[in-house]
Amino acid sequence: MDAPSGSSDRATFIAAEAVNNQFGGLTLEERNHSVQNPKSYGAISGSSSSASELVNYLEDFTVDKSTYCRAKIRATFYPKFENEKTDQEIRTRMIEMVSKGLATLEVSLKHSGSLFMYAGHTGGAYAKNSFGNIFTAVGVFVLSRMFREAWGTKALEKEAEFNDFLETNRMCVSMELVTAVLGDHGQRPVDDYVVVTAVTELGNGKPKFYSTSEIIAFCRIWRLPTNHVWLFSTRKSVTSFFAAFDALCEEGIATSVCRALDEVADISVPGSKDHVKVQGEILEGLVARIVSSGSARDMENVLRDHPPPTCDGANLALGLSLREICAANRCNEEQQIRALLTSVGPSFCPSDLDWFGDDSVESHSKNADKSVITKFLESQPADYTTSKLQEMVRLMKERRLPAAFKCYQNFHRANDVSPDNLFYKLVVHVHSDSGFRRYQKEMRNMPGLWPLYRGFFVDINLLKANKGRDPMAMESIDKAVKDAGENCGQQGKDGLDDADANLMIKLKFLTYKLRTFLIRNGLSVLFKEGPASYKVFYLRQMKIWGTSDGKQKEICKMLDEWAAHIRKKCGNKQLSSSLYLSEVEPFLEQYAQRSPKNQGLIGSAGNQVRAEDFLAIVDGDLVEEGDLVKKERGTPATPEPAVKKAVQKDGGLIVFFPGIPGSAKSALCKELLNAPGGLGDGMPVHSLMGDLVKGKYWPKVADECRKMPQSIMLADKNAPNEDVWRQIEDMCRRTKATGVPVVADSEGTESNPYSLDALAVFIFRVLQRVNHPGNLDKSSSNAGYVILMFYHLYDGKNRKEFEGELIERFGSLVKIPLLRSDRSPLPVPVKSILEEGIDLFQLHSRRHGRLESAKGTYAVEWTKWEKQLRSTLIANSEYLNSVQVPFESAVQQVREELKRIAKGEYKPPSSEKTKHGSITFAAINLPVTQVHSLLEKGFSSYQLAVSNPTMRSFLEGKKKSIEEKLERAHVTLAHKRSHGVAAVARYGQHLNREVPIQLTELIFNDNMAAFTAHVGSVDGETIVCKNEWPHVTLWTAEGVTAKEANTLPQLYADGKASRMVIDPPASVSGPLEFF
Repeated sequence: MDAPSGSSDRATFIAAEAVNNQFGGLTLEERNHSVQNPKSYGAISGSSSSASELVNYLEDFTVDKSTYCRAKIRATFYPKFENEKTDQEIRTRMIEMVSKGLATLEVSLKHSGSLFMYAGHTGGAYAKNSFGNIFTAVGVFVLSRMFREAWGTKALEKEAEFNDFLETNRMCVSMELVTAVLGDHGQRPVDDYVVVTAVTELGNGKPKFYSTSEIIAFCRIWRLPTNHVWLFSTRKSVTSFFAAFDALCEEGIATSVCRALDEVADISVPGSKDHVKVQGEILEGLVARIVSSGSARDMENVLRDHPPPTCDGANLALGLSLREICAANRCNEEQQIRALLTSVGPSFCPSDLDWFGDDSVESHSKNADKSVITKFLESQPADYTTSKLQEMVRLMKERRLPAAFKCYQNFHRANDVSPDNLFYKLVVHVHSDSGFRRYQKEMRNMPGLWPLYRGFFVDINLLKANKGRDPMAMESIDKAVKDAGENCGQQGKDGLDDADANLMIKLKFLTYKLRTFLIRNGLSVLFKEGPASYKVFYLRQMKIWGTSDGKQKEICKMLDEWAAHIRKKCGNKQLSSSLYLSEVEPFLEQYAQRSPKNQGLIGSAGNQVRAEDFLAIVDGDLVEEGDLVKKERGTPATPEPAVKKAVQKDGGLIVFFPGIPGSAKSALCKELLNAPGGLGDGMPVHSLMGDLVKGKYWPKVADECRKMPQSIMLADKNAPNEDVWRQIEDMCRRTKATGVPVVADSEGTESNPYSLDALAVFIFRVLQRVNHPGNLDKSSSNAGYVILMFYHLYDGKNRKEFEGELIERFGSLVKIPLLRSDRSPLPVPVKSILEEGIDLFQLHSRRHGRLESAKGTYAVEWTKWEKQLRSTLIANSEYLNSVQVPFESAVQQVREELKRIAKGEYKPPSSEKTKHGSITFAAINLPVTQVHSLLEKGFSSYQLAVSNPTMRSFLEGKKKSIEEKLERAHVTLAHKRSHGVAAVARYGQHLNREVPIQLTELIFNDNMAAFTAHVGSVDGETIVCKNEWPHVTLWTAEGVTAKEANTLPQLYADGKASRMVIDPPASVSGPLEFF
């Protein structure tokens, strides 16, 4: 039977046979009875091989011509694409595409929880980068609970159908798992729940992700929770959306945001879980993405064909809740997991092997990782999907992307295991966003490369040809799969190119960021470094966000009070980030009660859910979306950089060097110190060489700066990380000095601000040195290793990110010219020896951390590499000398830049970060010069200022006051306090368009004066003003607010104001803007 071709019908077809039949369900009592008698766990019953033999099978498995591999994606979330455009560029492109009818903008709520994926009872349950832990146990329990609530007495039957359906069709359902037992986010949820965010078909080739309309159809068939979604398919609606967000970004809560978006959207589909009722008013944010232009039509069809389902279990006793189970099992994580899985029952959890494995075999071994991946890549692919997955893994390893490939025994296939037929689960864990960015660049060069997914789990089967399908049969069958997969991929683009199809932007609200980014993420700074450093931390964050000045003042006052309160209560014992809301909620509640302004700042407070009673026990610290970070690897919260407008000529300078040994900083400092006339501003120049300072270096620099605040300090030591940068920022704040980073110029790589060319020169220079004060010279046996260690301290940032962060933190950046632009490429032997060293360093650091190279497992390899490094660089010394910019020229250029900074003449380059402040009202902004001209020089055929005696008398008396006060003139169209957010937002489609205005009369008295304004049209559409009296306020007396000018027409009617008609009307114009 062929599936229907229509997108809305296809989801119905997929689930119809499994759902539409009406079965007689077990009673809830029968179900509870079955739940209390779970299947026996811990053994692989009926297995043809004992579990203890599995590792030996792998060791004995050899790859030869008869070896094949079959790999299939088992679970995955959407691909992660890093937009290279700024937020403003993304907005502009989104508006342009919707305006031209090329696409629709889809917006959904961002529930604050963790990623959870479910692929059926044997397919498995997964968190973002892991499985078989407390996160997935909680996820399975909550998903089962959703079925009980939705289906009531038929739940057990429907659970079995659902699991069979996922297994048969090889599908994965991704959800946002929102609970109070896995640690605090922005607000403890009222209830524990999931919301479906993606449905994926994994059966043939490349994963096929359902459209949102298909997801809603799927969820309504199975009665799964859906998210709130809005569609914007016209220019008016899409511009109104962005304006609505900007109006609410600093004060939005779930109720106000949903109300505003409901008013401006073309289609609004409420979620089956009301955010206010299940999570609360604190809303993390919105996710906006481009979808096909036919999405609105598809959504309308789905809503027509699939009405919201009933909730049959709403009034039934559903057994112990998640919080009750966790509260009753507080001994350890294993006890909680077992209790949760036992409560779930056999449909969702027929076996707990994914969580506990088997006692007779170690389910995960580092040796197995390397061995499985090696054999996987060496084997012949049994099908097209396997070849594409091999291509992905091979490329990631060859490009040394920051990713781990962890392999585990697949106990669900234990019955099928034999010496020539092995089964594993592969977890692809990308460690940083730079990995996704670099992979995305590779995709542009290799159009057929599959995307790199978030939450990426693969089933691997290593086999001999006689144990699987015939290779020829595999090839012929798989051609259809390949063609189908490629065709499906083309159809999924909906006519959009890759850059546009992946346009997405996340928009977060200040009420959420206040709690998470400023309070929770600042706990480490507050308790370890004190209130002063904490203030620097949160001010920097707000500057990065572009928080309005007024809101910054409000937050500063509140956070200073919070810091004093919690330090007094907790002393030096840091508050747990997993339970921080236990202290924050009561504080915010009492703070909000003091005034309406405070209430607006906080948004909502007072949720007294006590997570201490039931918090899940996790072996490690909690981070977002289900990742676990072991405690020994925990790092203090690092503040985001603040954007400085320019370097001020006030106080001294602290010149420092975020570089690598060999970048010539000491030689440069010596030249600057001895330069005649210093830096030309009269300030004394001092230098402090790190290699000659005993004890801690940066506190010594701070002492010197305090002693000589009006001087230039050359901090002659590498400053390679953000911890040092924060110390320098603190020095600058305390001494009113300006920090000036000086870096060697380089193109960098995708993940490091320094290129291999620069690294080669740095090492070459170090190996030319003799008698270095720091003992890093040609006599150092491990010089190469030490420089690689410094090089890797910058890993994770490309050059643009590196320079941008320094500019944002310190307001300036000086570059030391290093390499000639006309140089020839780096010789292959030099490039190869450096890449070999980088690979060796990564192996060493993963196993030994920062242990010296001579003491680890790879000591012999390091010795050999250091020797080869020296011989290679010596052999290429002529090249390495020729590509360097002459040192004298480099010194001169740096000196000139520092002179400009010392004189206050330096203007920093743009950091390319666009900020969106909070919108309060929409208005037509009139040039003040036009208004002055109208008043003083006349307009058209008359002179207003002298044509009326009363007017002349008024102007003569108020002329000076008007000139002083009239700095801005505008016609207010709508104010969000008076007319609502949606009313303001709807002007977004005309943003920055020139609007004609006719001034028809002047009404005035001794306290104020204003012109009556008639607003014109744009492109034939009249701009309607929401104010009862459209006007331009000209002047108000001392103590009179501009808002009071609204009363002038009534005052005139009461004989308390004068009016002068302007005939003919005066014409002015100005752009429509948001304020």
